[in-house]
Amino acid sequence: MNPIRLSICIATFNRGRFIGETLMSVLSQASDEVEVVVADGASTDNTEQVVRDFAERHPSLRYTRFERKGGVDQDYTKSVELARGEYVWLFTDDDLMQPGAIAAVLEAARRNYSLIIVNAEVRNLALDRQIAPRRIKWESDRVFSLTSPERNDFLATVGGYLTFIGCMVIKRELWNCRDKAGYFGTAFVHIGVIFQSLLPGSVLVMARPWIVIRYGNAEWVPRKFGIWMFSLPALIWSFPDYADWAKKRVIPREPWRSLLVLLLNRAMGHYSLKDYEERLALLPQSQIGRNLRRAVAIAPIAPLNILARLIVRWVFWKHPSITLTDLEAWGRQAK
Repeated sequence: MNPIRLSICIATFNRGRFIGETLMSVLSQASDEVEVVVADGASTDNTEQVVRDFAERHPSLRYTRFERKGGVDQDYTKSVELARGEYVWLFTDDDLMQPGAIAAVLEAARRNYSLIIVNAEVRNLALDRQIAPRRIKWESDRVFSLTSPERNDFLATVGGYLTFIGCMVIKRELWNCRDKAGYFGTAFVHIGVIFQSLLPGSVLVMARPWIVIRYGNAEWVPRKFGIWMFSLPALIWSFPDYADWAKKRVIPREPWRSLLVLLLNRAMGHYSLKDYEERLALLPQSQIGRNLRRAVAIAPIAPLNILARLIVRWVFWKHPSITLTDLEAWGRQAK
């Protein structure tokens, strides 16, 4: 029996509607070098039955159900604790792997990269409309050394995409020896693992989109404002070994100071008077800035949403836009 080269680790919660399609896309191409580990954070829907049905037909699939939900950071960490592979791929519970994805990652793993970043295309919730053909817009693979000045180029060009946990394949021994608990609650424990200190070896970024992201289904969407305005900036700007200009390319240190950013979030329904009073009103700023940010928080969303959609359609008329998809999501929810 061949040793396990790759563990595909899926943390899940209440994804019975989607996880079967995910598992089918994975198990249909898994070889005897691959295992699939599903860690269930105490789902209350039919997730357990769906996964156990697959496990009965696929011995390479191992399912563990926890007594309580730990959160995305904790549950992915637990899934890696259950893994046996040389590499772990922290895959998502509602997205799909393109045919050939596992073979491509296994081939890359044989070249002994410390970290492999797998590119993705983005589709809508029903997967019947393409939003972006590839998240990283490169035509060829690139290799980086994070112990050299190249690390800043890596953070600047790939850091935004790394908010998608399903792109990450890392040596299990590296994951195990780095701090995870310090990043629990950020929703991005994997980013903390990568950037907390200089990662040894080289990093491969795969240009071909081997993943299909089902966009608009993230569990943390209700917390999006807090995550993108505070949690993610605090995380990115905490890494000591990376230049400020590279961090800024991922996200500004205080994005909430931009009225344009706040207007866009208001147009998407992610910024409210409650957000202002509980977060922004408490922060140091001029009285004029305070008044303007409060005014944005109570501005009528419908006309802002219409205006924002018109502008985004005009700016990105040649290609679909993730921003436009987010704006349209408010329109559907408002009906």
